[in-house]
Amino acid sequence: MRLVRVHLFLLYVAGAALLGHQCCEAKVMMEYIGATGQPVTFNPVPIEDNIDFHFILSFAIDADPSAKPQNGKSSPYWIETLTPESVAAIKKRHPNVKALASLSGWSLGDKVLGWYNPKNPKLWINNAFTSLKSLAKEYHLDGIDIDYENFPRNNASFAYCMGELITLLKNQSVISMATIAPFHTTVLPYIELFNKYGDVIDYVNHQFYTDKVRSPTGYLAAFQLRATQFDKDKLLPSYEVNGRGIQGDAFFDALNLLEANGFDVNGVMIFSADASSSNNYYYERKSQAFLTNSTRV
Repeated sequence: MRLVRVHLFLLYVAGAALLGHQCCEAKVMMEYIGATGQPVTFNPVPIEDNIDFHFILSFAIDADPSAKPQNGKSSPYWIETLTPESVAAIKKRHPNVKALASLSGWSLGDKVLGWYNPKNPKLWINNAFTSLKSLAKEYHLDGIDIDYENFPRNNASFAYCMGELITLLKNQSVISMATIAPFHTTVLPYIELFNKYGDVIDYVNHQFYTDKVRSPTGYLAAFQLRATQFDKDKLLPSYEVNGRGIQGDAFFDALNLLEANGFDVNGVMIFSADASSSNNYYYERKSQAFLTNSTRV
């Protein structure tokens, strides 16, 4: 009887390990949504069942409506059509969907936002944890995305505050996912954050469209550079719809070139669903088809 129990236990462990391995290998689609003021909703966005689809609500901001900093207390500023009920509904309809809140972004109205060194970092972390815990409960969030885009010259606390915040949120089971969104002029604070807290960061949504490359070979060179600064397996190619950087099907030529040069394209980040509504979500559809048919695993 004891041998049978041991055998069953070993089968259980092996099965759990296999499931975990399969989970970790799932391709991911990141989609920013709600930042532009358009009355966008989740429903029209095409979602493939075999893709981990992460909606990134944009943005939760540590500021009041006049953009005055609130010492870590974040409030939701994404479009009001993205209600808590609609988040719950899309997750129920598609169990492979997760919802994240992106922190900060570029601006609030005509006011440019930025990281500021809080006088008391531990108090800032505590305030941020409390407000995001409440936001996660209200909006059924699974994670956060760090997208501070302006930094003071004497930045001294960003990596510590963000790293400790993510760690606390994960340790308290408030979130299960955390991503970061650097771009070419903000890469240094994010490199410091990733070097110190990379174990609690799941993906790097680098904004490659800010690297000002418009050809597949240029995209490859930019990706190769960022792969030396972050974990290449957590680094996602990104695309801005009707925006900067590489455009059109040249983006998919770039994805093929990445794979031809030995990179595993584990996912794609798109900014944003707001803009994609005008072209019937062409890039979301084609990105998921690429990830599904990718020969590299």
